[in-house]
Amino acid sequence: MATAEPTRDENGMVCDLAAGTCEPCRGGIPPMDRTMIQRYLVQVPGWSTAENPDRLVRTYKFEDFRAAQHFAVRVGDLCEQEGHHADIHHGWGYCTVEFWTHKINGLHENDFIMAAKVDGLYSSPYVPASASMGDVSPTAR
Repeated sequence: MATAEPTRDENGMVCDLAAGTCEPCRGGIPPMDRTMIQRYLVQVPGWSTAENPDRLVRTYKFEDFRAAQHFAVRVGDLCEQEGHHADIHHGWGYCTVEFWTHKINGLHENDFIMAAKVDGLYSSPYVPASASMGDVSPTAR
């Protein structure tokens, strides 16, 4: 089944990044230049760029370790589903997500699509494991 082509503006940029899908990047193409990065960056508020290589980075805040860990797992599941993987770092009250396209050692449209999709995960409600699977506390027997 063919997927629909995303809507693009007059510059060829995807209009709704979260609705896009990651297309396999075979390498051999140049990474995005600074101008294109800045054009896409406005579509993913809260994300910033880092260099060497160029990559997208965002740190999400949470109430505790469990919520951050749950989010990290959800991001990992999304990455597997889309076939485009992030570096994910989490600890008590935070989860940092980084995207870049390794095959081109820089940023590609796919990285921005994934950033938008991760933002969608963050805006959906967190359900603690204890509420969704019964009591999983260390004292539960």
